[in-house]
Amino acid sequence: MTVGVDGFPESRAAADWAAREAVLREAPLRLVHVEDWPHTPFMPAFGRLENAGPVGAEELRRGADAVLEEMTDDVRRRHPGLPVSARRMPGRAAAVLAVQAADSQMLVLGSRGRGAVEGFLLGSVGIATVGLTATPVVLVRPPREPVPAPAAPVAYRDVMVGVDVREDTDALLGFAFEEAARRGCAVRAVHGWSLPFAFGYAPQLDPGVRQEVADGIAEALSERLSSWRRRYPSVKAEERVLVGAPAVQVLYEAADADLVAVGRRIRRAPVGGHLGHVAHAVLHHATAPVAVIAHD
Repeated sequence: MTVGVDGFPESRAAADWAAREAVLREAPLRLVHVEDWPHTPFMPAFGRLENAGPVGAEELRRGADAVLEEMTDDVRRRHPGLPVSARRMPGRAAAVLAVQAADSQMLVLGSRGRGAVEGFLLGSVGIATVGLTATPVVLVRPPREPVPAPAAPVAYRDVMVGVDVREDTDALLGFAFEEAARRGCAVRAVHGWSLPFAFGYAPQLDPGVRQEVADGIAEALSERLSSWRRRYPSVKAEERVLVGAPAVQVLYEAADADLVAVGRRIRRAPVGGHLGHVAHAVLHHATAPVAVIAHD
């Protein structure tokens, strides 16, 4: 497990979430801070937020080392026995994090979401990082209340997965079912749809048109899930075909999920990976951790 950290509360939440995942997977945890000069002029963890100004490279390095040491100690305190390492690396943040993710089960980053100040994630660095790696990337927001150190087994809620039946869903559904099996929880597969504009007034002229389309989508979704149900017989899988804008429907269903999974298409071109509008909306607005899964 690899987690990108920068001293902001969002990355601290990401580190804590990643630590719990590493314990669940019995995997080591790696904390990575990237020196992405000159795009990190100050860091609030270093006491520079009120009077932000130019800071020397050496001072920033000392501050980064202090944050890594503090976060490493905190993770070890909260999760005794978990192997934890930390490293500070120079380079372009997105590229370095993508390289570090290559040998990891998962890359975890902190998310500020929509409307917050420019920072580590969901600006150009975060989107670029998602597009540069085929490793699952999970984006975590800070909880509204502090999360206590685990003292008892966790009761996990659903793993919710947004499914587009027109896309290749094997990698996405495989991730969702594996995570649900690991957690001992259910999978909830959601597809939102609305009639194309070309249909015009067809539902008014023939009420059966809408039902026919809905039935076809439901059948396609059930077919996509069938092989994974056989592969993971212990995982309860629920499918929901909902009428409405896909992004809105997926976000609505994500509200009570423990983990949300969305796909992104791998684009074999210099412009990088393709992040669709549904995945983009979920990354900006979902409060649960969001896993972005690359697929062909």
